[in-house]
Amino acid sequence: MAVRKYKPITPGTRHKIAGTFDDVTTSTPEKSLVVGIKSSGGRNNTGKMTVRYRGGGHKKAYRLIDFLRDKDGIEATVKTIEYDPNRSARIALVVYADGEKRYIVAPTGLQVGQIVKSGEGVAPELGNTLYLSEIPLGTVIHCIELNPGRGAILARSAGTYAQLLAREGKYAIIKLPSGETRMILTTCRATVGAVSNPDHQLEQHGKAGRRRWLGRKPHNRGVSMNPVDHPMGGGEGRSSGGHPRSRKGLLAKGYKTRDPKKTTSKFIIAKRKK
Repeated sequence: MAVRKYKPITPGTRHKIAGTFDDVTTSTPEKSLVVGIKSSGGRNNTGKMTVRYRGGGHKKAYRLIDFLRDKDGIEATVKTIEYDPNRSARIALVVYADGEKRYIVAPTGLQVGQIVKSGEGVAPELGNTLYLSEIPLGTVIHCIELNPGRGAILARSAGTYAQLLAREGKYAIIKLPSGETRMILTTCRATVGAVSNPDHQLEQHGKAGRRRWLGRKPHNRGVSMNPVDHPMGGGEGRSSGGHPRSRKGLLAKGYKTRDPKKTTSKFIIAKRKK
């Protein structure tokens, strides 16, 4: 995977840096694993806008991803590597020996024709999903469960990975992409390797219209508003607005919002990098 930088022949291409899609092998998704999805536009189930600056965007279909990887002991062959409009990483269509097809998050280096497996006693090789109790220390992993059987929720976006540092009793100590080090039960599963499309962070849209295609509307600064609209609004001329706050008055830009009384804080050994 690489990126291409465009020549500035138009204002929109002057700063544009986009992916090359060299790793994508097909443009047609598996029909049985695709469902319709309705864009919310930032509205909740009653139609009230709860998130600002969302709306529009290109029509998308949702690919059903297997985050459980619970088909144990059966070999699966990678059929295609595909683009997914709903996530930054690439996805891989795998076909099991019994004919079942599933989508998985593709790790970096996964090739068409490669064999992947999951379950107990599986070799800790690229794309295989194992229990944390069976993965060698120091291994780079992704798609990590936080609760056994609930499916992967950690390290799923493009280029991210975690590292298994140690094991103590029934817990594994893992360093997460944020820099946080925490304990996770060894009965949870994880997939070997780092997530694909690591150059995603290098991309630049180049123009506001490309953000609109993604469903993002123009974002208004708080300091440009009136006092009735935002805590940082008002003032003569271009005033700074004081300490950064959200529209509801909560401190922003560095203010820790995690509940100090949260019960799972006891599993965090070292907090994330500031």
